Amino acid sequence: MKTFLAMWIRRFRTMVRYRLLLLTSTPIFITLLVLIALTMYWTFMYTWQNALKNVRADLAVSHHSMVLLQKQQRMRLTSLTESYDFQYLMRNDEAALIDWVGRQARRYDLDFVVLHPASALGEFPKSNRHLLLQGEEQTFFQRLSAPELEDLHADLPARAQIPLLQEGAIETKGLVSRSLIPIFNEDNNLQWIIDGGMLLNNSTTLVDRIRDLVYAADTLPEGSIGTVTLFMDDVRVSTNVPLDSERLNGRAIGTRVSEEVRQAVLEKGETWFGRAFVYDAWYVSGYEPLKDHNGDTIGMLYTGYLEWPLIRIYLTNLVELGFGIVFVLLVSGIVVYRGARDLFLPIEKIHHVVKSVQMGEDCRIGELDLVEDHELEILGRQFDSMLDLLQLRNEEIKQASLELEDKVKERTQSLHEKTEELEQHIKLLNQARSKLVTSEKLAALGELTAGIAHEINNPTAVILGNVELLQFELEDDAERVKEELEAIHQQIDRIRNITRSLLQYSRQGGVQDEVTWQHLNPIVEESLTLVRPGIKKKAIEIEVSLNARCCVEVNRHQLLQVLVNLQMNGVHAMDGQGLLEVKSEDWLGEQGEPIGAVVHIKDHGCGISKENIDRIFDPFYTTRRSGTGLGLSVSQSIISQIGGEICVESEPGEGATFSVYLPEKAITDDKLELAVEL
Repeated sequence: MKTFLAMWIRRFRTMVRYRLLLLTSTPIFITLLVLIALTMYWTFMYTWQNALKNVRADLAVSHHSMVLLQKQQRMRLTSLTESYDFQYLMRNDEAALIDWVGRQARRYDLDFVVLHPASALGEFPKSNRHLLLQGEEQTFFQRLSAPELEDLHADLPARAQIPLLQEGAIETKGLVSRSLIPIFNEDNNLQWIIDGGMLLNNSTTLVDRIRDLVYAADTLPEGSIGTVTLFMDDVRVSTNVPLDSERLNGRAIGTRVSEEVRQAVLEKGETWFGRAFVYDAWYVSGYEPLKDHNGDTIGMLYTGYLEWPLIRIYLTNLVELGFGIVFVLLVSGIVVYRGARDLFLPIEKIHHVVKSVQMGEDCRIGELDLVEDHELEILGRQFDSMLDLLQLRNEEIKQASLELEDKVKERTQSLHEKTEELEQHIKLLNQARSKLVTSEKLAALGELTAGIAHEINNPTAVILGNVELLQFELEDDAERVKEELEAIHQQIDRIRNITRSLLQYSRQGGVQDEVTWQHLNPIVEESLTLVRPGIKKKAIEIEVSLNARCCVEVNRHQLLQVLVNLQMNGVHAMDGQGLLEVKSEDWLGEQGEPIGAVVHIKDHGCGISKENIDRIFDPFYTTRRSGTGLGLSVSQSIISQIGGEICVESEPGEGATFSVYLPEKAITDDKLELAVEL
């Protein structure tokens, strides 16, 4: 055996014929290998994409089956409300109507039917109430606890229980398909709400019906099975996935979905297609989220079929293809070997020259000792001419490359300079445009505030005059309403201070009112006193925590205006219900020393988006239809004139927190100018 191998190794090393055979056979062999790889890849991708396409179609059929099922459920309830017995009892014996409706569930192939009076409308979620009052019928999935199931029918809690396999626990919640139909009286007022539906826990008949629709006979590979599952959260509550995929027995009710699918479908709300491990075997699977009436994901709908039969067919096709390619390779090798006999000598010489040229040597083929018109002789001469021409072209290319490199460097430098100049011009243009827009907004704000202040001063003067006239006319009797009259005078003074501030803001772009030392907490309490009357009819709770001990230099009336504005903004953001938190504390420096005080006003409303948070302090910018867009702009201006700042933090859907930072010592315009001179 060793002698035989040594002989063939020597032949391949010394005989051109065999080396030529190797050289010519290798590309064919590589090409066939690439062809095999591409064929395997294309076959796999086609098979897999076709499998995913099928499971997408299967999931779509399952989805439409569930939609049709819910439509039939709603039609059964509609038939119940239109029946003669229902209409008769509703008109003549309402006391017996509720009991009669509760006994009709089995007759209409439902698991529960409940008739609620219109007075029970408040027991339903807000979204359901709104649609019921509009007369719209509703059908949706819902996850209910055991007490909620018992309220619908006494048998439902027991039927909903599912032992969780391998966990030793029992799932007591139930997944239901629920329909609500409003019934109005002759005066078009809501009189009754009929509530009915089906419990999907342990509903094996339902998933078997859907499976028979999706996977008809002879639609799957031999040995594969189609399955349909309903999930509540990540637990299989109704399925025909077997506990043993080989023997096809049992049902995997009470098992959980894989972590990958749970994150994609339940947490992200996405539809998922792919290869999934379903209890004890791999399936080609599709999952889509089941949502309740609020749009929250409460479960999943699954369809899929066993993967192994599909793989078996794929492997069988690959084996058949492999035998065919090996046969072609053998035939091609024999043909190449037979055709190489008359070419080995000239081709060997050409091969040596080619290898030498590849290594950088300057050599030519020359004469091949063949007849003048032989194709290989002609090929040798043409190859030598090509090498001469190639050498000349290489020298020209090297020279052109050097010239091109110099030109590229020159053009690149010029382009870089032009780009920098253009960027600088664009930056200056944007700055000029921003300043122009800001100037126009401030000018418009000044004109508007001046007009508002003038219009407020006129009725304020009339009110003050009439109050003083009342005091004069009442004389000694004015003592009985002394406190009320003093309160009127205080509020008139506050109005005049506000209008004076507006006039100063419009003329100077800043606030010039009297700044005095004030304790912050009483001002915050007074602002809450002014806000509370406006929210008496709203479900707003105010939580107050006043811990500030540092006094600050502020204008009392202007700070009241800022705090009231921020608190009312929080009330509007919560749409009339929620918790408004108002806190005060000392503003501490880097070393822990008090440098002022801060007020935090936090609401639990809709929050502010990232796109709007940078614009809320711009004049005239507002997201409320009734707003003017001046409140935050004026508030920011008031606080900034004393060296303070208003900061905001917000997450959409979680509310917003406005923080008013007040320095212990106010920085007025005079102080600011003095600091600049120093």
